[in-house]
Amino acid sequence: MALDPLSAVVTALKRESIIPDVIPEKPGFDPTVLFSIIYSGGTEAVLSTELSREDTLEEPEINFTPMVASDESAGDSTSSRGETSYTLVMTDPDAPSKADPKYRQFRHWVITGLQSPATSQNPSGTASLIALKTRASTTPYRPPGPPPGSGPHRYCFLLFQEPTGDSFTIPEGAKERGAALEERRSWNAFEFGTQYGLKLVGANYFIVKSVDV
Repeated sequence: MALDPLSAVVTALKRESIIPDVIPEKPGFDPTVLFSIIYSGGTEAVLSTELSREDTLEEPEINFTPMVASDESAGDSTSSRGETSYTLVMTDPDAPSKADPKYRQFRHWVITGLQSPATSQNPSGTASLIALKTRASTTPYRPPGPPPGSGPHRYCFLLFQEPTGDSFTIPEGAKERGAALEERRSWNAFEFGTQYGLKLVGANYFIVKSVDV
């Protein structure tokens, strides 16, 4: 029997050891949002896709996949989707290599205020929806750059639901505003979410292999 899409996400994360290297095993991850990463030219990354560095040079778009709600939850999901905001982070747990991850994790991108267009704008409920970027990135996007000979790197995306109410922003002076190479090292995406009261609702990743020396 085939896994449902959300269960397949968890299975893939465990297969690649993203659980527990990026997402702790406990209390357990129960995703509620599906999304994919879309690079220029339409290159799409969905769970273990292997891309080249050249595929990933520009900041990508995020496609939300509408979830078919049922029973009483259908109305709530549809009415609130356009008002819910998300924070997305991109992190590399294999810095400088999976065999020697002394800089785990390397922070590639942090962007807040993402919004999924309302489902009503897409009556079929089948096609993906490009996320609205309502503000500039907190950590500017830095493309993958696995050092030569370091093997494959897992580039992980964690999607957090922001607290309701006031618009969520990361304060000035926070480490996530550091864009220099050295400031991006030794970061922890999950602890970042916990620190700011964010709820982890989705995850994705792709693979980029380093060039041989």
